[in-house]
Amino acid sequence: MYLNSTPSIYITLIYETLLYTYVMCESKGCGCWHEYPERGWIQFLIMRILYEKPMHGYQLLEEIKERSCGCHRLEPGSMYTLLRRMEARGLLESKWEKVEGGPDRRVYKLTSRGVEALKMGLVSIVRRKSLFDDLVRFYRENFEKGEKGSEQ
Repeated sequence: MYLNSTPSIYITLIYETLLYTYVMCESKGCGCWHEYPERGWIQFLIMRILYEKPMHGYQLLEEIKERSCGCHRLEPGSMYTLLRRMEARGLLESKWEKVEGGPDRRVYKLTSRGVEALKMGLVSIVRRKSLFDDLVRFYRENFEKGEKGSEQ
């Protein structure tokens, strides 16, 4: 379905997933978003990481955990399913790497289509950042200082 879709439609679907499915963390008090990392959001992070250097799935799991300060952890099965789907859509490609003394592993890298999807998605995020900055400013002015909004 997505293989023939234009990148902008695909990015829009990822971005909508990102916007509408978060649950804010309150239990750890860290102010980040928890719950299962949504596919759209996590795809951007995977593409960003693989833009820097190719790596295998376990390395990606560790990178995601590290970059999210331990807040997001994917199950290995979920990661590999997602990687296979991204590969089927032409965003990634993989090759088997021989490992001495251990099992062979599949190393993933971003394709030119993946680079374009990453770029378009980041352009969209940058454009919408001003909206989020305005919402944060509104929140701080109206809800952090004296809980003004609680009167309504």
